[in-house]
Amino acid sequence: MSSVTVPRAWPEHHGVWAPSHAPGARRSLRPYPLGMSVVRLRLVTPPLGPAARQGRFGVGAPCPGHEGLRGQEMGEWAGRTLDEVAAGNPQAVGQWLTDPSYAPPGGGESVAALIARTGAHLTGLGPGTHRAVVEQAVVRAAVVYALDLPGAAFWRLDVRPDTVTTLTGRSGRWNLLVGQPDPASRPDSQTNPSTDAGTDPRPAAR
Repeated sequence: MSSVTVPRAWPEHHGVWAPSHAPGARRSLRPYPLGMSVVRLRLVTPPLGPAARQGRFGVGAPCPGHEGLRGQEMGEWAGRTLDEVAAGNPQAVGQWLTDPSYAPPGGGESVAALIARTGAHLTGLGPGTHRAVVEQAVVRAAVVYALDLPGAAFWRLDVRPDTVTTLTGRSGRWNLLVGQPDPASRPDSQTNPSTDAGTDPRPAAR
């Protein structure tokens, strides 16, 4: 059996973890040390505005400094609710909810295209920490791309408003940071209504 030399200690890391590939090793984790070109992306969803609280589709809001993370273009559906669109064209809505390659009429952007655009932006990010205020659909797309999930997984992700989702990685490999501290466990905490009521108009599970 070949021997493997393992460092006794790792220096301070950026919060990105990689599996150990030592022969016979269990699926232990070790941190990427400093100086390994780690990228950290914090995706912030703002509190819901009046239109979003009514369940209306967005209008492809810009993302200054991160153009590739702008909101999804919804074409003729922008500013309308899912029920309003379904009342006029239920077949189109059904196709959109099941086929990631389907784009809303009038210049809309498909889920697959959104994932590809978001992924291209992630790939182009330089080392360091980046912060972007984005629509909930963009967070979904980023997670699908980063974890190499099938396009249909877009509908299985529920992103809350007024929250932060963090992705970290290097060399094209991304990790999703989960397990944030629970504010409810703090005696002086108060529930933030903006995180408990309302999400984007897209159903979370289909």
